[in-house]
Amino acid sequence: MGLKLDQLTKVFQNETAVNALSAEIKPGTIFGMLGSNGAGKTTTFRMILGLIDPTEGKAEWHSTRLSYQLTRLVGYLPEERGLYPKLTVKQQLHYFMKLKGMHKKEFREEMRSWLSRFQIEEYENRRVEELSKGNQQKIQFMASVLHKPELLILDEPFSGLDPVNSDMLKRAVLDLQKQGTTILFSSHQMHNVEELCDELMMLKKGNVILQGKLAEIKSSYPVKSIVIRGAEELPSLDELPGVLSIRKGKLESVVQVSGAEAAERVFRRCSETTWLKKFDLQEPSLHEIFVDQMGGEEHA
Repeated sequence: MGLKLDQLTKVFQNETAVNALSAEIKPGTIFGMLGSNGAGKTTTFRMILGLIDPTEGKAEWHSTRLSYQLTRLVGYLPEERGLYPKLTVKQQLHYFMKLKGMHKKEFREEMRSWLSRFQIEEYENRRVEELSKGNQQKIQFMASVLHKPELLILDEPFSGLDPVNSDMLKRAVLDLQKQGTTILFSSHQMHNVEELCDELMMLKKGNVILQGKLAEIKSSYPVKSIVIRGAEELPSLDELPGVLSIRKGKLESVVQVSGAEAAERVFRRCSETTWLKKFDLQEPSLHEIFVDQMGGEEHA
């Protein structure tokens, strides 16, 4: 049955932070939550985890509301990091796993396996405050997965990671999915969402403005981009119906259009005046969809 959100709502005083969210997230799915700062993502995560009570509606994991008694089933990487700087990596992780009910022998095996995977074996007995922000992020991630949770919630998991370590973490997330873990996450970085998510929900001021399978959202979105390269300078396209914007580069131009009919008009106009080396109609990127839906609010 997986994770079910049913009209999940949270009101703080007179302000609605999350308004009637509903979704069914199947086991083994990676589900992305997007939105500007203050859109309600973290509040939603906290209601799912049972850290705060919803004003209305409910969130259930396999028909059961999550609580401290079920903490062993869940892994959570909060946006605000929660490591103890004076403890060593081993002490830190052992403490968190004791809270999850994990046996010491299994803990040691899992910890050393993940330290090796993240190429930080030498930090096992180092204090957390001695580690870089990127390596602290790896330890925080390990604290959310060592006990092999069924449901994993990651709030901005790629924050503070360079491209190499970001790719390392992405591979780990995909491997967890292959093992059957259901993963719910938010990210500022749209390319990470495109690479990882099966489905997504986009929030604006607590309301759902876009929801569904990523591939279907992109294919059905009306705004398309055309990448054009001609043998000569391209003709004027601004006055053609359906042309939304034109961005000219040294080698190629990108023309944003409102749909297939507008794309045909652009093709006819260009082919009448120049030999086209390239004319590629592309689906919009998730970044373009996000900016369009947010009305210029570009900060996830």
